[in-house]
Amino acid sequence: MRLGVESAIVEGELLRGDVEVADGRIVSVGLAPKSGGGIAAPGFVDLQVNGYGGVDFAAADAAGYRTAGEALLEGGVTAYQPTLITAPEQDLIAALREVPAVEKAGPRILGVHLEGPFLSPHRLGAHPEASRRDPDRALLERLLAAGPVAYVTLAPELPGALELVDLLQERGVVVSCGHSDATAAQAGAAFDRGVGTVTHLFNAMRPLGHRDPGIAGAALARDEVVVQVILDGHHLAPETAQVVWRAASGRVALVTDAIAAAGTGDGNSRLSGVEVEIRDGVARRADGVIAGSVVTMIQAVRNLHALGAPLVDAVAAATSVPARAARRPGLGVLRPGGDADVVVLDDRLEIRMVLRAGLEPVAA
Repeated sequence: MRLGVESAIVEGELLRGDVEVADGRIVSVGLAPKSGGGIAAPGFVDLQVNGYGGVDFAAADAAGYRTAGEALLEGGVTAYQPTLITAPEQDLIAALREVPAVEKAGPRILGVHLEGPFLSPHRLGAHPEASRRDPDRALLERLLAAGPVAYVTLAPELPGALELVDLLQERGVVVSCGHSDATAAQAGAAFDRGVGTVTHLFNAMRPLGHRDPGIAGAALARDEVVVQVILDGHHLAPETAQVVWRAASGRVALVTDAIAAAGTGDGNSRLSGVEVEIRDGVARRADGVIAGSVVTMIQAVRNLHALGAPLVDAVAAATSVPARAARRPGLGVLRPGGDADVVVLDDRLEIRMVLRAGLEPVAA
């Protein structure tokens, strides 16, 4: 099948010509265009999705995952991490047991992102204080045994946190620093231990100061650390986002932190059982605390591009960079012989077509 595009982002470069797909793989690139237009890009990879399509992953069953997956795929997301925020242990275990073992359709599930419960009591954001825990190896072992945990966000400054980092890395689980009051030195100790990414930079973490740059400053200063940002126009000021991009272009990963109401407009929704109101595109709890986001990944790409990032680089921030942070280098890249996870964009950066492993296109 020919995609009918004028160009494609192939291994991080914009290459003129059409793309051919067969048997779930990219067969050829740079072919003479026959008709149509637009750009073929790798499918988006989202590391932080609390819910989507009206589904909250904290309470989802198999049918819920199918519904959310269909909606994510329509939005160009071909791989994602369902994310569970801090909750009582029994609720986390119940939610982990519902994660599908195999995706027969819809986006690839890269494993669960546990955002908590080992977070700073001073930087909880929308996470419930009653369920926060100090690092506890036995609790972590029970959570790992309950379901496909692939990624854990924790606060590295907590006593015993670095020991959990070691355990998680031994099990092949990616560790990210977040919801943290760490100083630059404490964050640096985690990065030296092998932690390679930070969850939603600047949000729910110690502010950057001129004498104490904190975890945000430490992450921006380390070339090997991928920094994740929520570019919904609310979590970060445009100037802050531009500073992040100028300091860390090439290692900025877009995440949506989407909740069940993402892409649906204003109204009421839930985040892990907590009532949330969406007004003017901002999701908040009743006490005014921001609770996730309703931005879509394609809108985050547009937002980054509008801030000055070249299109190829803005797409990489939603594809190859998050895939690298998740240690899934085979994803997020369009190359001959690679998986045909593809998003076709028109000249306005609207989604025209989505393929997942070369399966039938999903009309946007």
